[in-house]
Formats: sequence, C-alpha cells, structure tokens
Amino acid sequence: MATENKNLSVYDKSTIPNAKTLRFGIVVSEWNDTITEGLYNGAIDALMDCGALAENIIRWNVPGSFELTFGCKKMLATQKIDAVIAIGSVIRGETSHFDYVCSGVTQGIKDLNIAYDVPVIFCVLTDDNLQQSLDRSGGKHGNKGTEAAIAAIKMATLG
Repeated sequence: MATENKNLSVYDKSTIPNAKTLRFGIVVSEWNDTITEGLYNGAIDALMDCGALAENIIRWNVPGSFELTFGCKKMLATQKIDAVIAIGSVIRGETSHFDYVCSGVTQGIKDLNIAYDVPVIFCVLTDDNLQQSLDRSGGKHGNKGTEAAIAAIKMATLG
C-alpha cells in the first residue's frame, strides 16, 4: 500500500482559500460514533484553521451511514451552504450488509453531486476492522475528516 505510513491530513494552509465567507453543512452518522466524532473534530479543526466561522457551520446527525444521503439532500434543500461534508463509518462485519451500505451511500452521495450545484464531500470510512478506522480518524494515517474539510473548501471555491 503506497500510503501505509504517510499522513495525508497535513496541508499547506497557504495553498487553501480562506473560508471566512463560506457556509458549511456537516452531516454526521451516529453509528460508530467514536470514529465519526473523530472525523467531525478533524473537519471542524481544519475548517476553523482555514478561516471558517463557527456560526457558518451547521451540523446535523443521522442514525447511520446509509441515512447520510437523505440528510445531505435535506440540508441542500433547506440551508444556504457552499459545501456539505458527509461523515460516516462502515466497518466490515460477518454479513454482506457492509457491501450494501457502502454501495448505497457511495452512489447516493455521487447522485447528490450530479443533482445539485453544491459539492457534497464523501467522508465515509469503509474499513475492514476497527483499528483501520481508528488509524484514519485521528490515528497514524491522519484524519480523513481533515482531508474532507480541505476538499470542501477547495470545491466550494472552484471556478
């Protein structure tokens, strides 16, 4: 694996647009909340570090990762925002449930990006075990929430 020991969450703030005037929505899955809270904290820290104002960040919770698509769609329809970050965590179990949830949320977020003019950033960990999720939500591989926040800023200011 090419990124096995690389922390991809490190960014050069001088290359990121200032987020002071941007509004962000963050939809967070309550399932695997140890992981999703870590991702959320990484996203918030990066947004604030890049100039976002706390009053311009809206958080909504949904029960699980499968519900992220509807939560993001509802947020897009009812809130004036520049980007949405969908935060979730699906950890492989003993049944094929993992495959259906991962496929459904991935396709759902893709569909929102096609249907709306506001970017929806995919921050859903799809790991084989808990340790992999911990490593990517603030552990040795950094924080995918941080990466999602940087992507949200860049996409909100695209063009």
